[in-house]
Amino acid sequence: MQLPFTKMNGAGNDFVMLDNRDGALSLTGPEIALLCDRHRGVGADGILIVEPARAKADFRMRYYNADGGEAEMCGNGARCFARFARKISGHLGLKISFETEAGEISAECLDDSIRLEMSVPHSGRPVETLVLNGQSREVGFLNTGVPHAVCFVGDLEALDLRAEGSTLRHHEAFAPQGTNANFGCVLGPSLIALRTYERGVEDETLACGTGVCAAALLHHEQTGDPAPILVRVRGGDTLTVGFDKDRDGFKNVTLTGPADFVFDGEISLSAS
Repeated sequence: MQLPFTKMNGAGNDFVMLDNRDGALSLTGPEIALLCDRHRGVGADGILIVEPARAKADFRMRYYNADGGEAEMCGNGARCFARFARKISGHLGLKISFETEAGEISAECLDDSIRLEMSVPHSGRPVETLVLNGQSREVGFLNTGVPHAVCFVGDLEALDLRAEGSTLRHHEAFAPQGTNANFGCVLGPSLIALRTYERGVEDETLACGTGVCAAALLHHEQTGDPAPILVRVRGGDTLTVGFDKDRDGFKNVTLTGPADFVFDGEISLSAS
């Protein structure tokens, strides 16, 4: 089976993009994991598939992690999805809408970036003290499409991200599904840096859009810093999170950042 694909990245978070508007494509979990394998496949943090919408949106977005499991949402992936869907469909408008398992998402194409209107965050928890590898950490939690635990530390470079991230990702406080694990550092007013250990990738990624949103919103709750909040990710890009907040919680959450084409290709799944 010769499978055409496009490789994209959003702030260093990289994806294999597939067009399944005709419904002919059906990939197994092992095939998805193979495509994401950086030695035997294309190499990616996840797979994004364009499908017809089931309701009134322009498209449906399916997102699969590198382990082959489907996830509800991916912020950096959604920006890439919006740009890819416009390209393959000939959609000439600057705005596009698509369904995700976390709800309908809207995207606007700006000069050199994509602004997403995110789903409403939910399931927030008060900050709690958890022990990670023998060290007490203050951890917040918010679901911004997928679950995110966020811990702010003094020195991101000194952090053993793989060890602490894995421990937080599998911590009993977030059983049974687990959580994505984020570690932030305050750099200045409305400016933070972030490192993320992603569930499903099971390692650090260069960026995570939903994690960026969760960290920015929890930073606002802890400090009162106003929107927009800028978040510098591991890949070197700075993403922008906008939001409003009232007594009912956060709303009008937006995520703005790059979505870049890398290359087009074909891969033979059977030969791999």
